[in-house]
Amino acid sequence: MQDSPLSLLPPLLAIVIAIWRKNALFALLCGLILSFTMIANWNPIIGVSDSALGLANVFSSLSNIYIVSFSLLIGALVTLMNQSGAVNGFIQHLAQLNLVKSSRQASMLPTIIGTSIFTDTNLSLFTAGMASQKVFDQHKLSRARLAYLIDSTCAPVSILFLLNGWGAYVLGLLDGYQFDDPVGILIGTVFFNVYAIVAVVLAYYTAYSGKVFGPMKHADSTIESNGQEEISQIAPAKVMWLPLCALLLFTFALLYITGEGDLRRGSGSFSVFWAIVSSLVILISLIAYYRLLSLKKTISALGQGIRYMVPAVSILVLSFAFGDAIKELGTGLYVSQLLNLEVPLFLIAPILFIAAGIMAFATGTSWGTFAILVPIAVPIALESGLPVEFLVAAVLGGGIFGDHASPISDTTVVASIASGCDHFEHVKTQLPYALVGATVTLVAYLLYGLTF
Repeated sequence: MQDSPLSLLPPLLAIVIAIWRKNALFALLCGLILSFTMIANWNPIIGVSDSALGLANVFSSLSNIYIVSFSLLIGALVTLMNQSGAVNGFIQHLAQLNLVKSSRQASMLPTIIGTSIFTDTNLSLFTAGMASQKVFDQHKLSRARLAYLIDSTCAPVSILFLLNGWGAYVLGLLDGYQFDDPVGILIGTVFFNVYAIVAVVLAYYTAYSGKVFGPMKHADSTIESNGQEEISQIAPAKVMWLPLCALLLFTFALLYITGEGDLRRGSGSFSVFWAIVSSLVILISLIAYYRLLSLKKTISALGQGIRYMVPAVSILVLSFAFGDAIKELGTGLYVSQLLNLEVPLFLIAPILFIAAGIMAFATGTSWGTFAILVPIAVPIALESGLPVEFLVAAVLGGGIFGDHASPISDTTVVASIASGCDHFEHVKTQLPYALVGATVTLVAYLLYGLTF
């Protein structure tokens, strides 16, 4: 199949179903079954059986187990912070500091919070949005501007500061290519992820200068509450920031230890897993010390958080299995050979960026986009001589762009809720900014590609 256009069928089927059904889980499952059916010479019974084995084989890798566990425990951490009142306490602490005395400072508040909490996108969005609603109203700044600022910092920062579920996920997608330095490749994507960098820079420029363009000029969102203020429990601010700081410090420390002094060569999956475990232990200890939740409620919150992450983790497991399947099928190798023959080198990264953007826009999921396109981008890089980091970053940036522009993206929806902004207004006012970022990215990728 490696030299056959038929090897394109599974990812094409997954893309079509994802766009048609708006369901990344079902799309990846169909693509997985088709891949193994083709490998089994079109025997559907063996294809289904091998698909089940492929899913089971995901857990034969200790690295994958660490990544899946980390992703589940992130949900537990966020839920415990919410239910214990840690998030509310952090927000109240910010209000007591009385740091916001001008419209510029009001705009900078969610921007800074959005770039500071990069362990979980939803936690970052809700914290930044809820902490800023009242000050935006006081300084007569639209909720649409607030929604844009948190959406354009929280998600891009999560893919730039990869000590989180995003980093663990991408690291898992890179597993299996026998790279000597997968963590180094992961870090290298940051410097090539032009869209995410431009999105953050543009958000900071907008917040500091106060200048807006497009429909944002006429935005007038007046929604006063997003319904999240019903939780009355308030905890000391340290209950939130101590576990988050611990997560960051433990990750760096374990990368340093496992890499024998070289962070890039450390075990990323091992480090993030034990860092999240340590962070949870600290959070639970603080909850017990301040008597914020009973043992029963703490255990219940842990379970709720883990259950909340099950759909995302299911996509994660299917992504790993699907990536392994199309590797065996030779899809990435075929596409790389095709592009080497038909497409100039300088166009490859822009094509991957656009493809990822379209898919993420249509499906509303960047993770599903990464699952299909990263296993194609890596072989293209290896065959063409282009840096692996460069092409993987093109896929990651394209996925974030599509997420930003899509009205059905979960981050777009959460940003609207967290800021108390009308969802359609948020999509309409943010789109011009996303398009500017995409245009700058395409130009940068074309120029860089011409150096090869």
